[in-house]
Amino acid sequence: MATSAAAVRSPWHVLVATSVGVVAVFVNISGVAVALPTMTRELGATASQANWILISYMLVTTALILVFGRVADMFGRRPVYIAGLAVFTAATLACALSGSASMLIAARVVQAIGAAAIVTNTTAILTDAFPSRILGRGLGWNAAVAAIGQMAGPVVGGVATAWWGWSGLFWICIPLGLCALVGSFVVVPPRGENPAAREPFDGIGACLSTAALVAAVCALTPGIFGEGRPWAPWVSGATAVMLFAAFLMVQHRRRFPLVDLTLFADRSRATLYAAVLLNAVSQYALVLMASLYVQATQNSDPLAAGVLVLPAAVGTLLAASAVGSLVNRIEPRLLCAFGMAAIAFGACGFAASAATESNMMAMGGSLFVVGFGTGVFMTPSTSALMFVVSEQRRGIANGVRSALQNVGFLVSTALALAVATAGLDPDSRRAAYGGTLTTLGSGRVDVFVDGVVHAAAVLAIVAAIGAVVCATLPRQYKTQDDRTRLDDNRLPEEITR
Repeated sequence: MATSAAAVRSPWHVLVATSVGVVAVFVNISGVAVALPTMTRELGATASQANWILISYMLVTTALILVFGRVADMFGRRPVYIAGLAVFTAATLACALSGSASMLIAARVVQAIGAAAIVTNTTAILTDAFPSRILGRGLGWNAAVAAIGQMAGPVVGGVATAWWGWSGLFWICIPLGLCALVGSFVVVPPRGENPAAREPFDGIGACLSTAALVAAVCALTPGIFGEGRPWAPWVSGATAVMLFAAFLMVQHRRRFPLVDLTLFADRSRATLYAAVLLNAVSQYALVLMASLYVQATQNSDPLAAGVLVLPAAVGTLLAASAVGSLVNRIEPRLLCAFGMAAIAFGACGFAASAATESNMMAMGGSLFVVGFGTGVFMTPSTSALMFVVSEQRRGIANGVRSALQNVGFLVSTALALAVATAGLDPDSRRAAYGGTLTTLGSGRVDVFVDGVVHAAAVLAIVAAIGAVVCATLPRQYKTQDDRTRLDDNRLPEEITR
């Protein structure tokens, strides 16, 4: 049950305060997709550096989410969350002041440390603050805000880049970070005594999980080590497998592990986590593909690219805000499966639009469907997870969800870029990232267009698989009004078929 301190404040005030921070974080994640060509040109970045500008933020955030989830369970969500906001805002200023691609990458790494603390704790803070009868609505609006920040980031990035150059996106996010910091300090309540605070921190598990995730991301991202090192991804992949195996062994033997493996012991919950991963893989890179497509093949500016992907944000807003009131009346599996099916349909439409070089309205319509499906999926999947996890384990349970989601974002980005640029030589790949591909001739453009079409088709297949997985979720997640949670050492009896 929520703490008495939380009851003093309106949960909606907490939602407003945390929403500002969520917007700042997700605008930075997706806004760089539109600003990347300008960043590459104006900072003189190589193709490998352009990759790192895009990937480093997601990589570090993903690697640290599990760590901050456990730390928050032990020492309190409020201090970890507020510290994350402070680090994020300071690092955003460093990004804006960077004088080279290397400096920008370093600042993005620090920025991602703060973002990890924010992302991990937002949902758990809201679950503490909202009573169960309106928790679905609260999480629905939180999902809507996160999706809007993610989807509207390219619009904000396009406008800011067109007006103020490559650093405009970061200058806009600085006041957002400051507002979130002040607002959260005032309204986010402290928690009562937490039994997890007396448990030791699993430092070995934290190091192994972080190293395994970093190695896995490096293996999945083509060209991240530069050209001429074809062996590097294989070495990274083998290293990731060994580190992950060692991590599982350590977690199994620890009395107080970083990740409670019983979270995966129940088939229904494990399926839910799999659905979260597939959802992230299927939809995230489509906005990036749309931005690169219009800038690399049609010489569009960042503003035009941002406007193109705006329908995705609109679709997400409409769906997520509406679904919040439906989660208690419609089975989560049906909502999640419908959302994934909509993403598959929209991705197919995107591929068809790119293949036929039809007008941008058709591509924008396809992105609207993708955004709508994303909004439908997010709220029921998050609500179902939060309802069946004990209060002292919400942080790490949501941390696992957020980690899987971020892994999905990384895989989506790496997979889409690999497929889209598979037929390009290094110079053409750099030109595609820099928005100057048309200067190399129509042949290179045609190869890139074919690659974008194939990438969208692959993501559509992933979404279709996700729809099938969602259909196997439990018919209903039953909870009591007082939000009775699971004991730490038993499987979820609240989940019934």
